Amino acid sequence: MISKKMTPMIQNNSAIRMMFEEGNRLARLYGRENVFDFSLGNPSVPAPGEVKEAILDILEQEDSLFVHGYMSNAGYEDVREAVAASLNRRFGTRFHKGNILMTVGAASGLNVILKTILDPGDEVVTFAPYFVEYGSYVRNYDGELRVVPPNTADFQPDLEEFEKRISKRTKAVIINTPNNPTGVVYSDETLRRIAGILERKQGEFQSQIALISDEPYRELAYDGVKVPFVTGYYRNTVICYSFSKSLSLPGERIGYLVIPDEMESAGEVFKAASIANRVLGCVNAPSLMQRVIGRCLDAEVDVAAYDRNRNLLYNGLRECGFTCVKPQGAFYLFMKSPEEDEKEFCEVCKKHNVLVVPGSSFACGGYVRLAYCVSYEQIERSLPAFRAIAQHYGLI
Repeated sequence: MISKKMTPMIQNNSAIRMMFEEGNRLARLYGRENVFDFSLGNPSVPAPGEVKEAILDILEQEDSLFVHGYMSNAGYEDVREAVAASLNRRFGTRFHKGNILMTVGAASGLNVILKTILDPGDEVVTFAPYFVEYGSYVRNYDGELRVVPPNTADFQPDLEEFEKRISKRTKAVIINTPNNPTGVVYSDETLRRIAGILERKQGEFQSQIALISDEPYRELAYDGVKVPFVTGYYRNTVICYSFSKSLSLPGERIGYLVIPDEMESAGEVFKAASIANRVLGCVNAPSLMQRVIGRCLDAEVDVAAYDRNRNLLYNGLRECGFTCVKPQGAFYLFMKSPEEDEKEFCEVCKKHNVLVVPGSSFACGGYVRLAYCVSYEQIERSLPAFRAIAQHYGLI
């Protein structure tokens, strides 16, 4: 009864979700306060007050049929115009409503643009470590994911290997900055070099290659690090954005695509993406949340809270003898496993009620990911457990 496409997905169910469920099981046994779950990127910082105020005001003041009814598949025109204006103020762009398509979060946005551009057998290149679902999204449309091996020195992309993996079948490249799982922000130099490589390859193969920038963590950056806005580097860029992290709204599933006028056949791409939004079954992004976003584009979560968590966890792990790159953005820390098989390390951590995600889930074995979007108090309570784990491995 189950399709051939779904069978391997059942067998290889997401380790992130499996760890999350394991956390619930351990919490029932030992009490949630005694389980240190760093598995899921579920924001602990509450949504800004403006979000609640906007929801209540919209429900009270705006016409119910308008708020809850159908609209253009691309989304409410005034909301799309507001999103474009916000981006223009912040990044010096010249977008308009015809460049913005409201989506059911960044995941749906990625599926929309991949459905729009991929033919069977087309290739999509991405850099390890990468968000585990990229492979599934590409396979949804009979594409093939080609992975650039990780550069574990600093987790900036290995651009020599990248250039080798681009072929005449390459239709798109997916980047994610700030990165999940490493927290690394791609530098200005990195983005310029990526753009240069893509321009050369387009000329060599007489093709068009889309650069898809997956950006749910754009606003989460620390120590004065600036996250470059990618459309200024390469004209065939598509932005996939989500408010899940920037406004702590992961369950509301609201985001957008940016398809710039500079993109090859931009008007046709936008039209096809609007249809893809419909035929994928989304039809349109949630109407109420579109109205809310239109009013909350200048709202911000407390990034300082994540920064406190980052410093506490990073310093605590380093003091225990663990090796990790200090994150520049997002709310994940990528730590080197003290043993070659990081899955075995994850099992040792579980014995101390610590839940982390194996790096092989992100195509980067030998590492584990910790999501520090938890409470500060949980990180404080977890440090004795990490010290015990470090002692088990003779690190301290």
